[in-house]
Amino acid sequence: MLVLGIESSCDETGAALVKDGRYILSNSVASQIEIHNRYGGVVPEVASRQQLATIIPVLEIALEQAGCSWEKIDAVAATYGPGLAGSLLIGLTVGKTLALAHNLPFLGVNHLEAHIYANWLRKEGALTSSSAHWSYQEGDPIFPLVCLIVSGAHSELVFVPEHGHYQLLGRTRDDAAGEAFDKVARILGLGYPGGPAIQKAAQQAEEELLWQQKPLTQARNSYRLPRAWLRGCYDFSFSGLKTAMLHLAEGATENNNGKQVSHYTRMGAQAAQQGMPNVALLASSFQEAIVDVLAVKTRLAAQEYGVKQVVLAGGVAANTSLRARLEQELSPLHIHLSFPPVSFCTDNAAMIASAAFFHLSRGEQHGLDLDVQPGLSLPFIKR
Repeated sequence: MLVLGIESSCDETGAALVKDGRYILSNSVASQIEIHNRYGGVVPEVASRQQLATIIPVLEIALEQAGCSWEKIDAVAATYGPGLAGSLLIGLTVGKTLALAHNLPFLGVNHLEAHIYANWLRKEGALTSSSAHWSYQEGDPIFPLVCLIVSGAHSELVFVPEHGHYQLLGRTRDDAAGEAFDKVARILGLGYPGGPAIQKAAQQAEEELLWQQKPLTQARNSYRLPRAWLRGCYDFSFSGLKTAMLHLAEGATENNNGKQVSHYTRMGAQAAQQGMPNVALLASSFQEAIVDVLAVKTRLAAQEYGVKQVVLAGGVAANTSLRARLEQELSPLHIHLSFPPVSFCTDNAAMIASAAFFHLSRGEQHGLDLDVQPGLSLPFIKR
């Protein structure tokens, strides 16, 4: 089964052709990072207008890369949520139009579910003989599994016993991990998107320590930052960490009214007097605080649910420190960790086509009256 996937949930426009939910024939993405970088974040109206301008060229590139005619395509899929309403509307409308014009089945795809299915994708050129079936093939993640979804808008721990079944274990109570990265990168003046910017700054701090023959932990723990462990659950909270970073970066001092200042504000004042804070060390300490909580809670969930595999999903899954720390936590327990290639962690259409295949192969499809759902969540089952 050959599926054309379309992705337009936010500021990337994507089209891809994927065979049997796994084998990538083409994957075309138009990014808007340079456009939104001047604003320090995504501007919804600008994003949707850019989606409209790039959707057709991106589709043409995907078809050309695959050397594929419409006669070979079996179905069309497009994201219908969650995301920005205007951006979603562009891709969904184009997808439904193409399905109607070529008399093909159409399926709307949950963007979060698609991030999970990025773990089923094989690299380009890996096309081999395979059967159009949703069951296990060599190289697929093994059920049951625990999935950590970390992106700009979502941080969720999910237990996945089989295809299409999702049990929520924990989620963020405030900022998502990716959102915290973006906000703190703005505080530190590192630019947008925040995740790669903070990772780059953290790597610079660690490289400097390696050159000085000092332990990396000195960079990662240069500043004592809070962890909201929220004992007794798998939920996350990053707003307090973000506030601590703001105080440190500002180097605020006690004001003339003698008001009490926080421990982290006093640390910031002391650092400022010493010609600090060092942005690279701050970035490293912040990244470590995020990674610490995500990795430990994921390991605890994997142990409780007795899984043999953990999968990473979402844009923050590209973070090398998170990957390394999870490996460190899971390897002694003989729990396998899998994650997509970096290019498939961020928004792309190949993951849309992959997720669609597993629904289409079971006879599921949507009507052309399907509307966008900006606040869509995974279809969680009750515990």
